[in-house]
Amino acid sequence: MGLLSFIKSFFSTKNNISPDMKKFLIVGLGNIGSEYENTRHNIGFKILDRLASKESITFENKKLGAISQFRFKGRTFILLKPSTYMNLSGKAVKYWMTKENIALENVLIICDDLNISFGTIRVKGKGSAGGHNGLKDINVQLNTQNYPRFRFGVGDEFSKGRQIDYVLGKWTPEEETKLIERLDKSCELIKSYGTAGLNNTMSDFNGK
Repeated sequence: MGLLSFIKSFFSTKNNISPDMKKFLIVGLGNIGSEYENTRHNIGFKILDRLASKESITFENKKLGAISQFRFKGRTFILLKPSTYMNLSGKAVKYWMTKENIALENVLIICDDLNISFGTIRVKGKGSAGGHNGLKDINVQLNTQNYPRFRFGVGDEFSKGRQIDYVLGKWTPEEETKLIERLDKSCELIKSYGTAGLNNTMSDFNGK
């Protein structure tokens, strides 16, 4: 191999670095702003805030979102709360996947789900957006719906035509009380996803 061919080969290899399979991007969907705090639609933010508190880490505002990270059992967990508002969540997900060199199968999207009873948790390796605008934009930006997602049930206790008011509404006092245990279970699920893998996590946590 000539010198020029070697140099070209060297830089080609450098520019095609394989994703770090011990690094995970955990994305909690929500809307920024005080008016959205503690609403059902912001459960993704709430779960990541709980996890950050348990790990004694803080979020830092960076490009397209608030970022924090911790290490657990040899894995690096990067937590992202997009600042793009729900309907443009995909832009932040794509940016941080690229920046941190994270594989698609190592991304976990956390969102609310009206079709699941309150507090029920469900992890899937792929699926449709199910009417969720955050997932819709992620599908478009990543050009696929084949990525892991963690749906947190918020129930459907609303009258016809009041869906938006419901998801953007605050948790009831009764729900707040029950959320404490559910948030802790969600934190366990995230760690399991990064260490035990998707299938084991689905088996251990779905519907529980």
